[in-house]
Amino acid sequence: MTISDNIIQVRQQISLAAQRAGRDPAGITLLAASKMNDASRIREAFAAGITVFGENRVQEMLEKNALGAYDGAHLHFIGHLQKNKARQIVGIAELIHSVDSTALLALIAQLAQKKGIVQDVLLEVNIGGEASKSGFSPEEVPSALDFCEELSGVHVRGLMAIPPVCSDLQEIRPYFAQMQQLFVDIGGKKYDNSTMDFLSMGMSHDFSVAVEYGSNIIRIGSGIFGPRQYNLSADHTQQAQ
Repeated sequence: MTISDNIIQVRQQISLAAQRAGRDPAGITLLAASKMNDASRIREAFAAGITVFGENRVQEMLEKNALGAYDGAHLHFIGHLQKNKARQIVGIAELIHSVDSTALLALIAQLAQKKGIVQDVLLEVNIGGEASKSGFSPEEVPSALDFCEELSGVHVRGLMAIPPVCSDLQEIRPYFAQMQQLFVDIGGKKYDNSTMDFLSMGMSHDFSVAVEYGSNIIRIGSGIFGPRQYNLSADHTQQAQ
């Protein structure tokens, strides 16, 4: 299967899931999670119709961006963002999916103001309450949005979540359902500096279920590019940077 073949197959699955939910598949953004794929493979995906790419690692994103890997496409940052790396992606990534604290919100706003821009972000929600994952609890989201009202350099465009790993896809449905309800509830309130435009959830193994629960950005890596070929030494080096 080529990258183009995989994209066709993923889009077909999106359409079927959207039909089950009574949704228009045109309203669902297919984001290619391009971690560990080089510029040539990204350009191959772009040629096959992908217009939004997401990177997990700051250094990798910057290196590929310098090579023109994402030219003509939208670039999002979807990985955990350390505060000491934030200045490197503010104004480079069109949308940051993984803002997980008010401290990071404030820092991004400050950096964006210095550049004379407004940075679009999503709030990451730790929907499973997992100690190993960062993010706001569902109960903390409203206060985080209140906090954003005083920040002129950042604009919240929605929510992102990565539910707990479940061996049975049926077990993941309650997490997606809770995210959908949170998204709808917040969307019904008025915030001057937040708009619930995007619900980013669903990856290669569970995106069909996420679409049924209102996700309008799905993040697909191996489903598009195939299994990642991990180079352990290089991987460890990048994580240490």
